[in-house]
Amino acid sequence: MPRFLTGVPVLRCSLEIGMEWMILMSGGMDLMNDKYRIIGPLYDIVARIYSAGRIDKCKTAMHDHIKPDDYVLFAGVGQGTDAVAAAERGARVTVVDLSDSMLDIFAGRISGRHFLHPVETVHTDILKYEEYGKFDMVYANFFLNVFTRPMVLAVIEHLAKLAKPGGYVVIGDFALPSGGAVARAFQSLYWYIADIFFVFAARNAFHPVYDYQTMLKGHGSQIEKVRCFRFLFDDRFCSILARKG
Repeated sequence: MPRFLTGVPVLRCSLEIGMEWMILMSGGMDLMNDKYRIIGPLYDIVARIYSAGRIDKCKTAMHDHIKPDDYVLFAGVGQGTDAVAAAERGARVTVVDLSDSMLDIFAGRISGRHFLHPVETVHTDILKYEEYGKFDMVYANFFLNVFTRPMVLAVIEHLAKLAKPGGYVVIGDFALPSGGAVARAFQSLYWYIADIFFVFAARNAFHPVYDYQTMLKGHGSQIEKVRCFRFLFDDRFCSILARKG
């Protein structure tokens, strides 16, 4: 672990105290019924600035595998620019999100648009969505990083169940740090700046960058393609295409 992270237990404690203070200052737990009520409208703007547009590119990096009439699911769709792009390709798109505010933003994005197939919007916890074996492609773009590791493993297992036999699970997210010690330290720092911001802004989990490829392989999926996007001299974001075993 890089030296600047050796005080993580103290930092974690400080973050927890800070989150409780933020909740109290914001009027109590009612605000947290929708964690993205405040940051939601700014989410894509912040991501675009922080990544110089690489996150947007990462989200659609595997869209060339989408065919007209494919059933495509977006878990934790957020503002949904990637879902709109899939619908524009003629896919049968379903989006699932627990955040009312994010779904409201997405509804505004598709309002008045006419696609080959209507977009289905589902307001629920992804783990409660049980259309097993239905989808040709299941996306989790910059969604899994809000969870603790045990929850990530549970969600990946669930997403794989939603895909058809031989279908795909796609995960776009921060790239696993690689290279020498200095490079890994800067990559980790870049991630932790974003993670800490969303710990305070949306009560996301505090954790290192996850190794999604290993997690997918652990559930029997085969990694078929990885496309990474460089920023500040290193790979910062990667889209992973995994075929369900």
